[in-house]
Amino acid sequence: MADFAIQLKKLLQEAGCRFERHGKGDHDIWFSPITQVRFVVDGKILSRHTANAVLKQAGLPKQF
Repeated sequence: MADFAIQLKKLLQEAGCRFERHGKGDHDIWFSPITQVRFVVDGKILSRHTANAVLKQAGLPKQF
């Protein structure tokens, strides 16, 4: 199984999203300047659907 977290975080950074802080466990809190929303990014994402859902929260198109 592929881990989409590394690719996802790279796409978020390229779009101007920024890491804000660590959450509980291996979750990180990010902020999107596009949607003005904070959202959670898991440290390990095995589902492309989850990765695309994070992109949607950030205001970005599907990539996976």
